[in-house]
Amino acid sequence: MSTSQQLAFQSLTLFNFTDCSRHRRYFVNFPADPYADSYPKLLPPRADASSAGVYPPYSDEWKAKTNEKRKRIAGIDQVELLHPELLADPDSRFCDFNGVRIHYKVCDAAESQSHDSELPAASFAKLDFPFILLHGFGASVFSWSRAMKPLAQLTASKVVAFDRPAFGLTSRDFSFANSSPTPDDGSRSLNPYSIAFSTLATLYFVDLLKARTAILVGHSAGSLVAVNSYFEAPERVAALILVSPAIFAPLLVDNSVEGFYSGRSKKIEGEASYSKALANLSRPIFEILSKIITFVFQKTLQMVKGVINVLNLLFKKALSAIIRSAIGVLLIRMAIDKFGLAAIRNAWFDPNQVTERTITGYTKPLRVRGWDKALAEFTAATLANVDALSKSPLSKRLREISCPVLIVTGDTDRIVPSWNARRLAQALPSSHLEVIKDCGHLPHEEKVEEFVSVVEEFLQRAFGG
Repeated sequence: MSTSQQLAFQSLTLFNFTDCSRHRRYFVNFPADPYADSYPKLLPPRADASSAGVYPPYSDEWKAKTNEKRKRIAGIDQVELLHPELLADPDSRFCDFNGVRIHYKVCDAAESQSHDSELPAASFAKLDFPFILLHGFGASVFSWSRAMKPLAQLTASKVVAFDRPAFGLTSRDFSFANSSPTPDDGSRSLNPYSIAFSTLATLYFVDLLKARTAILVGHSAGSLVAVNSYFEAPERVAALILVSPAIFAPLLVDNSVEGFYSGRSKKIEGEASYSKALANLSRPIFEILSKIITFVFQKTLQMVKGVINVLNLLFKKALSAIIRSAIGVLLIRMAIDKFGLAAIRNAWFDPNQVTERTITGYTKPLRVRGWDKALAEFTAATLANVDALSKSPLSKRLREISCPVLIVTGDTDRIVPSWNARRLAQALPSSHLEVIKDCGHLPHEEKVEEFVSVVEEFLQRAFGG
C-alpha cells in the first residue's frame, strides 16, 4: 500500500461511526490494509461521554480522585457528618448551659481507686475543691485523657474537663445570631463562641460539682479562659495552673535601667537650671505659643484618632463578615486540611511519639455536623475579643491576681515559646514557674508523670500536706 493510501485510510477511520452510511461509497472495493494490526486502536465513545476525544476510563478516574479529595478533610470523611452525641464515648456526659449542649467528662478519685487497684494512694487527704480543665485551640476533652485520672488520684477530688463551644463534641449552635436579648434574661443572646461564654460556663461547672471553689487548669488558649474566670469571680478560684499559656506577657523594665534614666534626668535638670533663669523674660510668649500648639495638636490628634477608630471598626466588621461567609468557611476547611495534622505533630517535642490514637482523638470533632461554620464563628468572636482587650489590656490586670499560680511550659515549645511563660511569671507576683525539659506545647500529654509531679509540688507549697 502506498503512503497516500495509508493516510487516506487513517483519515477515514476518524469519521463519526454513526455517519458511516453516508460515506459507504468510500469503502467499496477498498483493498485490505496489511498493516492494520500495527495501528493504535481507537476506543469508541460511550453514550454518556461528555465530548468526543475524552475517554471514559481516564475521566472517571480523575473525577473519583477529585471527589475523594473534596469529601475528606485531614483524612476525615465529610460526606455524612453526625450529631455530636452520636460520637460520644461510654464515659461522656452532657449538660445544657444557656441553650448549648456541653460535652464533658468527670474523673472521681474514689471511682478510680475502686476500679484500679494499681493506682498509688492519694498524696492529700482530700482537697475541698475539684479541678476544672480547660483545653486550648483545636483541642478537646481528649487532650486531658491521660492526665485526668492521675490528677484525681493525686488530690482525692473530682476532675472535670469540658469541650468549649466550636470544639470537641459540644453542640454547634447558631441561633444566637438571630436572637435578641430580653429584659428578663439578657444573656440569651450571648455568643456561645465568645470568651465570655466560656468564662461563665467554667463557673457553671463549679456550681455543677457543688463546690465552693475550684482549681482552674488552662492549657494554651484555655489559660485565657481560666484567668478571665478568676477576674469574673475571684472568690470561686482557689488556684490557677497555666500550661503553655497563650497569654501575651507584658514587657517589664529593669529597675536598674529605670534608675539610670531617672538619675540622668536629674542631671539634665540641674544643667538646665541656668538656661531656665535666662528664659524668664520670654516665658509669657512661649506659654502662649505652647498653648496654641498644644490645642492644635490635640484637635488634630482627636480627628486622626477618630478616623482610625472608624476605619478599624469598618475593617473588623468587614473581616468578620468575610470569615462568616461561605468563602471564609471554605478557607477554614482548606487550612485544617492542609495544616491540621502538621500542627498536631509540631506541638510535640518528638513528633514520632504522635500515635494513631492521638490523631484519631484530635480529628474526631471533624465528624461533627457544622464544625467548619462553628470554627468560623469562633474565629470571628476571637477577633472581637482582641478588640475588647485592646481597650482594657489583660497584661495591666495580671498583678491583681492574688491566688497561687503555677505556670508550666516545655523548653522546646514551638507554638508558644517558653520565654513568654518566663515573662508572664515575672508579671504575676504569686506565681511559680516550672520548665519541663525535652517537652513541647503539650506537657500534660507528652510528659504526664513530670506534669503531675510538678502539680503535686505546687499543691504542697500552696495548701500543705
